[in-house]
Amino acid sequence: MTAGRIIFLNGTSSSGKSSIARELLDILDHGVFFHLAVDSFNAMRTKRDLAQDDLDHALRRTRLGFHRSIAAMAAVGNDVIVDHVLSEPWRLIDCLTVLPPENVLFVGVRCSLDELVRREAARGDRPSGLAALQYDLVHAHGDYDVECDTSTADPRECAELIKRFLPDRPTPTAFTRLRARYL
Repeated sequence: MTAGRIIFLNGTSSSGKSSIARELLDILDHGVFFHLAVDSFNAMRTKRDLAQDDLDHALRRTRLGFHRSIAAMAAVGNDVIVDHVLSEPWRLIDCLTVLPPENVLFVGVRCSLDELVRREAARGDRPSGLAALQYDLVHAHGDYDVECDTSTADPRECAELIKRFLPDRPTPTAFTRLRARYL
C-alpha cells in the first residue's frame, strides 16, 4: 500500500489555513484529500470548565492524538491536508517523529501582524491577542518547502501555488531537513 501525501499548513491563528485547505479540497484533482484541522479535534473535547492543569494536559493529549491521526490516515493511503499551529517546539518535534518526512509538503502560511489582528477581531471567536502571541513562535524553525502570504494573496491563489508545487516537492523535504536538525 502506498502512503498518502500530507500537505501540512502551519501558521498562526487567523492566518487563513482553513480557507486555503477548503480551496485545496476544491482544486486538487489527483487523489482524494481529507482536511484534518487541529481546531476540529479541539471541538470534539468536552466543553465543561477544567482546572488549568487539567486543560493543559487535555490539550497536549489532543495534539498528540491529532498528530497520530494524521499519520494513521496517510499510512493507509489517504491524502491529507493538515491545518495546524506549531506554536510550541514539542509539537513540531512530535510531528517530525510520527510523520513520514518524504511524504510531507510543509507549507508556511504567513500573514502580516496588522492583518492577523484585524481578522482576529472580525472573527470574534478567538482570544484577543492569540495570533500576536503565536506570531514569532509558529515559524521559529525557519524551514518550509513552500510559503504563501495571505495578506497579499487570497486563499485560492495560495492553494493554486501549493497545487503547482505539489508534484515537484524538493528532495530532501523540509521535514527531512528538520528531522535531521531536531531528532
